[in-house]
This record gives sequence, structure tokens and C-alpha cells, in this order.
Amino acid sequence: MGKYAQYRTPPLCQSKLLCTSLLYLFSVMFLALYNALSPTKCLFRSSPFDPIQAPLFSYPSTYGEHNHAFPTHRSSCSSPVYFSDYWPVLEEIQNLCRNFSAFAPNLRYMMEDGDTFGGTFSTNRRLSYFNHSNDSEELPCGFFKKFPISNSDRIEMENCNGVVVVSAIFDDHDKIRQPKGLGSKTLDNVCFFMFIDDVTLKGFRYHQLIPRKVLDYKIGAWRIVKVSRKNLYSNPAKNVVIPKYLVHRLFPNSKYSIWINAQLQLMVDPLLLIHTLVVAENVDMAIPKHPFFIHTMEEAMATARWKKWWDVESLQRQMETYCKNGLQPWSSNKPYPTDVPNTAIILRKHGLSNNLFSCLLYNELEAFNPRDQLPFAYVRDLMSPKLKLNMFEEEVLEQIAAEYRHNLNRVRSSIRDEESYTTQRTKRARSDLIVNSSCCSRCQNYLSEVWDETHK
Repeated sequence: MGKYAQYRTPPLCQSKLLCTSLLYLFSVMFLALYNALSPTKCLFRSSPFDPIQAPLFSYPSTYGEHNHAFPTHRSSCSSPVYFSDYWPVLEEIQNLCRNFSAFAPNLRYMMEDGDTFGGTFSTNRRLSYFNHSNDSEELPCGFFKKFPISNSDRIEMENCNGVVVVSAIFDDHDKIRQPKGLGSKTLDNVCFFMFIDDVTLKGFRYHQLIPRKVLDYKIGAWRIVKVSRKNLYSNPAKNVVIPKYLVHRLFPNSKYSIWINAQLQLMVDPLLLIHTLVVAENVDMAIPKHPFFIHTMEEAMATARWKKWWDVESLQRQMETYCKNGLQPWSSNKPYPTDVPNTAIILRKHGLSNNLFSCLLYNELEAFNPRDQLPFAYVRDLMSPKLKLNMFEEEVLEQIAAEYRHNLNRVRSSIRDEESYTTQRTKRARSDLIVNSSCCSRCQNYLSEVWDETHK
């Protein structure tokens, strides 16, 4: 007689708990792999490249450079960004930077001495420079006082003749973080410059990021440029906008630049970002859209309501000035998707239109306040020649940069005395920009158009 074949449960499945755990593990791994390869992700590289493996800098454990990160819950987006291969991108950017004729300086700048770094110009005088039709005309663009940095830093900045990544930390407001995802040749082709003041430098030394007796500072990828507090502004925010918007003047031989707020950590190679968001799109500038606002007046009211700037009456004068001189609310007739950007990261090609826009916008910041989203659409829409602009989705920004809280444990030092930064305070007007008053009478047509559009 034949014997019946006996079926025995595999040892791994004899335990229901173990079997269930394995099933859960494989399911999670499958979902993670699917999510990583999904084409709806905001970032997609067509092939891997050779990344830098070693850490760029070894931080002391007490510094906490990765503490207090804002979580990003979005796992997919409607506008994915596709990157080309690293090596062809590197070669193309190098070739573009060698083509000096495409980036020849076409603007001439005023060089006279002034009472402030940015100079003092009336509204009509500033507006007269918006239409640039005469290449021999000199344009106001800061530097009416010498920018207070060392000669060695100035030479290094002039020697940066390709791509530059720029950031700034004043008043010890943020922590310095290293860029991630850099290709193996990126540091040979991209300059990284971090502008700081004396207060931030003291914080770096307190955490032993910089030796006390070293004159030329470097922290990982970043060359540190100390800006003297003297001969600039009492408000740190007004000093930050100098490297943010006058990068083409600070780095006169660079061809492309990326500004990134120090609150952000770059997570994607800058060469890939410049190529994908600027070169491939054939634009002068790439900047993310604001996640909530599309009208300039919305940002102005939020600035007053959330006390982002202390002088509400000056905000009212600013908006009335813009409405009087041609600011219009956003509409689908404009060739841009919004009037309000998120200026935490700005990618630029240093050509005529970008440099003109940067100078004109800086002049507005000098005239009113450092809230750079307020004059953005005013300058962009009224200037000529026009700016070719790529305003990409906020969800893309969330993938190319990690966001952190501002420095919660700033160094309080003895240098905060009569020479230290002070924040002006005047009698505040009401907390809202528009509250059943005569405020912004010149913006009534603007507000009526916004009202009619939102109530169609």
C-alpha cells in the first residue's frame, strides 16, 4: 500500500504572529518601493549620479543643526520635476558659463557716495528707471557706501565665475546647515557663500564651529563672509536683502545664482536645480509661488495683521504708492500664475532682465521696508524689458529644501550694547491694513476688482 503524502506547515508559518508580522513587513516594503518609484513624486531623476558620500562638516553634538525641522506630509504632487543626468548637466552648465557673450553686463550703475548704502530716491525718480531703453544710462543699485567685508572675501567673490549659492544669517537668527545631494564635482564648479554679522560669528565660535584665530572662515561647503555692522542698517532684515537681491553685484563674474534662506537646507544639487528650473525653461528667474496668496494686497494685509513689519502706516503709504502708479490685482490675463512669490529660494540667470529686476526691487525695499513680496508684482509688471519667470509650485519647494525653525537658542552676548542692532519702534497704527477707514483710497479700484473676481 502506498503512503499518503503528509503536508506540513512551513516552520515560518507555524506561528500566526510571526506570519502576520512578515506579511505586514513585505506589504510596507512594497508600498515604500512603489511610493519611491511613483512618477507622481515632485522630484524624479532620470538616472543616479555620483554623490559626495563623506559628510561636508562634523558638527558638535551640542549645536543641533537638525533640530526643529518642519515635517512635510505631502508624498506626491501634481507638478513633478524631472532632472537630467548629472554629468551632461555639469558639462552643459560649464559650457554656458564659458559663453561670456550671453551674460555680458548691459547695465551701468551709479557709483556716487550717499548717506545710506541704498541711496535715497523719490517715487518718481525710482519709477523713471523701470523702462530701460538706454544702455548708457546709470541705474541706482545700492553700493552708495562700501559694503563692509574683508578684501580677501571680496577677491574670492570676484573669482566665483560660474554658479554661486548664497545665504545669510544675521543676529544669530538661524543655524548653518550643509547642502545635501551634491554631485562629486559640484564643489569644484559651485561657490557657496554665507554672509554673517558679528553676533552670528560669536554664536559660531561659542559652538566651536570656527577657530578663534582664523581670519578666512569656512564651515563645510560654506565660505563665511563677515559683514561689519558699521555703516549699514540697524535692522538686520535690511542688511539681509543686500546679498539676497544684489548678488549679481557682489559676484560680478557669476553667471547663475541660487539664493536660499538660512532657514532652509538645500536637498538637491544646485547644478540640477539651475538646469531644470532655469536653463531648460529658458527663463531669467525661477521662484516658488506663495502657498496661499495670489494678490499683493493679501500679502500686505497679512504683513500688518501678523506684525511682520512694525510701521503699518508706512505699509499703507507703500500700497497707495503702488496702486497710484499702476499696480493691478492678479488676473488670468497676466502671464504669471500669481502676484505673490515665496522668496525663500530664488534661482537666477545673471542677464539684463534679471539684473534690472533685482536693482529695481532692491530700490523699493530701500525706500519702504524689507518685505520683498510686496513690491514683487509692482516691479515685475511695470519694468521693461520683461522678466521671463518660472513660478513653480510650493510642493516642489518642499522637496528641494528642508525647512527648520529659526534659532531658538540664540547667543546673547556682551556685544549687544550701544553698537548692536536695534529694532525701531514707532506708534503702531491699527493691526489691520484696511478696517472701514480712509486707508488706501488709491487702491479702491484694486480692491473692487479683487472683490468682483472672488464673487463671480
